[in-house]
Amino acid sequence: MEDENTITSGTAVRQIAVFLENQVGTLLSIVRLMNDHHVVVLGLSIKESTDATIVRLLVSDPDTVQALFMERGIPFSSTDLVVVELRHGAAGLADCLQALQEAETNINFAYPVLSQPNDHSALALSVEDAEFGSSVLLAAGFKLLYQEDLSR
Repeated sequence: MEDENTITSGTAVRQIAVFLENQVGTLLSIVRLMNDHHVVVLGLSIKESTDATIVRLLVSDPDTVQALFMERGIPFSSTDLVVVELRHGAAGLADCLQALQEAETNINFAYPVLSQPNDHSALALSVEDAEFGSSVLLAAGFKLLYQEDLSR
């Protein structure tokens, strides 16, 4: 699946998880805040509960978002994710999951990337060991995406 131009290293993709009150318009205000600082949301997942919502974000500039959230007292956390390109779209999902299963690597959560770098679908994965998960996917011929790929 790899081609000769595949980059096998780069800056890990950092997810920002922000804790928001479960109220109409809260997510919009966060997205507008980021847009006002020239940051684009590249992927998101929402985990809702009665009182609060956890929004997992992939953004074009995680450093800027972290600084903004700290300045404004917005609670958040960050973690590195593995982002894998699915060159055959949804049809490539089973192969990706099979590679991780064969290596006995657990997936904590996953969600699609909204942008399509290189005109291919991409999937953001939280795995129990990002370095190991990355090496498994690379060995299986998948192309991984790094922050530089997403921030173009």
